[in-house]
Amino acid sequence: MTRPRILVVNPNSNAAVTRGIDEVLAPLRFAEGPEIACRTLVEGPFGIESQADVDGVAMPLRRLVEGDNESAAFVIACYSDPGLHVCREGTARPVFGIAECGVLSALSRADRFGVIAIAARSIPRHLRQLRQMGVAERLAGERPLGMSVAESASGEGTLARMVEVGRALRDQDGAGVIVMGCAGMARHRRGLEDALGLPVIDPTHAAVTAALGAVALSS
Repeated sequence: MTRPRILVVNPNSNAAVTRGIDEVLAPLRFAEGPEIACRTLVEGPFGIESQADVDGVAMPLRRLVEGDNESAAFVIACYSDPGLHVCREGTARPVFGIAECGVLSALSRADRFGVIAIAARSIPRHLRQLRQMGVAERLAGERPLGMSVAESASGEGTLARMVEVGRALRDQDGAGVIVMGCAGMARHRRGLEDALGLPVIDPTHAAVTAALGAVALSS
């Protein structure tokens, strides 16, 4: 019997980010469970860092989803959730955005959550989504690392900067849980959680966990 597949799509063209996502999803793979496959959107920019980047990958993602007749569920692994609604419109199968899933997971862990963003210009996009979700009042704060996606994924100094920003979210903004606002941060979750003494949500992990549940319910 063929196992169902969950396709996790990195909508930027940085293969190092995709490899990092694939590595942190290893604990969710088990012998009798769904296949979890990670794919890089080669048409995407090297990093999703502007509204233009978000809008530009929406239709390539839609075409990927519409053309895939094998996957049981899809995860868009970018914290701006690019193309989420247009992809849902293009398939009857579930499509998960990591920002949406990460925030919903955070709401189960604390009254107020904080978000670590890559760059300051990402924050207005994230705030718009929180307002659309109706949960903006639960946001303690969102603070940027001041890095590019590629820099955050490289690991050089990233964790130290994340700890600095996370402490500000905890001590100054009152966050009881931290959401990492980029799929490229995934490998730093454990180190950040240990340093802060707070739950830290990897949104890609949260989205794939939700996808596993959806696939189990449909089987």
